[in-house]
Amino acid sequence: MSSSESLPENADKAEKIINGNSSITVDLGNVFNLVDILNRHFPNEASLAETDALQCRIYDDQRELQKEINALQAQLKKSQDSNKMQLIQELISELLGQISRIREKATESEAVVRNITKDIQVLDLAKKNLILSMTTLKRLQMLVNALTQLEDLVKERKYSAMAQTLSAVKEIAAAFKPMISVPRVSQVWRQIQQVQGAIRTIIEADFDKFYLEDPNKQLKASTIADACLVVDALGSDVRSTLIDRYVSIELKEYRQIFRTTDEAGQLDNISRRFSWFHRLLHSHELHQGRIFPGEWRVGWRLLCKFVEITREHFSVLLSKAGASLNVKTLLDNLQLTADFEVSISKKWATPFTDLLSVSDLPAGSIKPITTAFEPHMGVFVDAQDKALADMLAPHRKGKTTNSQTRGSLEAISTLTDADDASSPLAVLPSSTELFYFYGQSLEQCAKLSTRQPLFDLCSLHKKWLKIYAEDVLIASLKRPLTTSQGRRSMEHRYDANAMHQASLVINTADYCQATALELEQKIREKINVEFRDRVSLQRECDLFVGAVSSAISVQLRELEVACDPAFMTMLRTSWSSLAQVVGPSIYTSDLIRAAEKVIEAVKPQIEQKKYLRNLFDKAYNLILTKFTTSLVKSRPLGEIGAEQLLIDLQTIKAYLSKMPGDTLTTTTYTRGLSKITSRLESLLKVIVTPVDPPEGFILNYTLLIGDASFSNFQKILDLKGTPKFEQNNLLDLFVTITSTKNDLDSTSFLTSLDMEPNSAQIVGGLISPVIITPASEGIFSGLTSPPISGPPTGSSLGDGANRPGERREVFSDFRRFVSFGLRRDTQAP
Repeated sequence: MSSSESLPENADKAEKIINGNSSITVDLGNVFNLVDILNRHFPNEASLAETDALQCRIYDDQRELQKEINALQAQLKKSQDSNKMQLIQELISELLGQISRIREKATESEAVVRNITKDIQVLDLAKKNLILSMTTLKRLQMLVNALTQLEDLVKERKYSAMAQTLSAVKEIAAAFKPMISVPRVSQVWRQIQQVQGAIRTIIEADFDKFYLEDPNKQLKASTIADACLVVDALGSDVRSTLIDRYVSIELKEYRQIFRTTDEAGQLDNISRRFSWFHRLLHSHELHQGRIFPGEWRVGWRLLCKFVEITREHFSVLLSKAGASLNVKTLLDNLQLTADFEVSISKKWATPFTDLLSVSDLPAGSIKPITTAFEPHMGVFVDAQDKALADMLAPHRKGKTTNSQTRGSLEAISTLTDADDASSPLAVLPSSTELFYFYGQSLEQCAKLSTRQPLFDLCSLHKKWLKIYAEDVLIASLKRPLTTSQGRRSMEHRYDANAMHQASLVINTADYCQATALELEQKIREKINVEFRDRVSLQRECDLFVGAVSSAISVQLRELEVACDPAFMTMLRTSWSSLAQVVGPSIYTSDLIRAAEKVIEAVKPQIEQKKYLRNLFDKAYNLILTKFTTSLVKSRPLGEIGAEQLLIDLQTIKAYLSKMPGDTLTTTTYTRGLSKITSRLESLLKVIVTPVDPPEGFILNYTLLIGDASFSNFQKILDLKGTPKFEQNNLLDLFVTITSTKNDLDSTSFLTSLDMEPNSAQIVGGLISPVIITPASEGIFSGLTSPPISGPPTGSSLGDGANRPGERREVFSDFRRFVSFGLRRDTQAP
């Protein structure tokens, strides 16, 4: 135990001896700790007295382990003896030699056994060949006897026995087909073919007598019934030939009577064709049809040939008619044909297309008679086109001869306010008439054809949906230059009729969109599967959504007109000359009254709440946009004026917050309104702040606006009305202070504030509601993503926050830097 390398080994031995069991080992995979082992076995001073005994046990165990190791080493040395390995190899070689000798003996034994049993194998093969020869000769004898019997039956024309014998002959002869090269077999085979030919000849003769119903050579029905059994034995080709012969004879008269060049074969005599075939089918079922076996489907074969001939005739007749073919003749004949096919299908309780698949021709080669009309169904589609044109002609704006009228839509929608409240019109009657017509024409066409004609009709529906959306709905929203109730340029009373008409368009467009989707689904259900993926009315639905948007724009235009007088009053007010702040300004009550009148007039007229919510979102954006524009145009505002405008803004905000009503106010609406008004409030609060001390004014700007934009700060000074000589000092101080504030952004919502708005937006101008910003952002939408440099003063571009890791610049472009330097150089001392 003196060296560190022997510590684990000695500790292990000590552990075994102390426990009295040398088989117990210590887990040397863990970290060895000699102190823990000693403490475990010598927990107190009294246990130290057993040290000698412990040491003795350790030595004894060590000697035992050494003896075991020596014995194992000796055994290993003995196992690795080279002489022993050589002995093992010799034994393996001897074993391989024995195996080889055994294999040789087995081969010799097999040869001996084969030699002994050779004669027996020859006898077995001879016996097998003998049995086969006897069986073949016996079958040949049976075949010859049956063939002889069949020849006798053919001479006597005993069809019943002949059918059984012929089946037996063909079954036996099938076994001799591989031996056709044997002369005797070949002779018998030729004899069989000759007999079958003779049978076919006499059967065809008897069937012709039966078909032609020769009174001098009448045959019993039982004879023909037995002959049918012989025909089945002869094969399907003979059966098909006889049936085709019968069908040709039965339809010979039809070909002669209803030729396309004769009067009876013209389009106006189609019903006579079908009546003739019904009589033929009735006669067949009462007489000849009862003779034929049911599985022959002779009636179905008659139908297939009749359909093939009739369809060819109809194709020729329709092509000859050409442009003279009118829709009434086409539809009447097509309906008669479709009714005929339906009646035949009901008669046999089988789909008509399955009835046409009974013949030996490839599946689908015989098409229904109605397919002859499909290439000419354009006449029907053109008629639907003309009917729709006539139906919508009174409603299409600008399509009537009287240029002073605006169409029946406006005649319907021109109501007084009292009429609007008492009997509102939900949708235009023309829209319900249109889709009713669509449904009728779709059902009619689907009964006649579900392939290309129905797809062409769908394309026609798409065309007139587009026309209805553009020429009826959207066109009705375009105000003419002069109307009987038109406004003069300086009048600011909103047009109640235009508001009502826009509501009517919204309801109608929503109805058309929903019904168009149902129409698309209905067409998909009825049309053939190969056209199904090509049916889509999505573009037309988008047009109706656009009509809704245009109608809402018209209502916003009227709202703007109603609010214009109030904003003109605001614009004419000299805010910088106000001496004190009073309550809300007079124009706010006028504004709220005008907006309330318009909104309350619209609410009961629009059915879908989603469109009302959209209108309210755009309405508060419009009002706040006009407020901001008027504010900018009214500068300078002064501190008192800005404080008064702040009160006015709170009043307007209070109305706008409750404008939709409790049921239509949403979280999105409230959040969007608060976002815009809070920015306006911040703007006015900065203007209200006194310039003295300038450090406090600039600090308040950085807290409320939150940017270090040189141009934005100058906008505040312009709105406030700060003199130019004071602006230079404030701008210099602003640059000095903000250059040390790295936490400020380079842009804010003020970056998009246009300091020179178009005057048309203030006086008599109608801002197009189409460009009004979404409700979620409002007038300052998109102002958080400007270019890093920021736009110049008065730019309408948005600005945005600094990108991570980019340095904020006080002077965002070179021109501003030069302008700032010139002001410093020219500043008075």
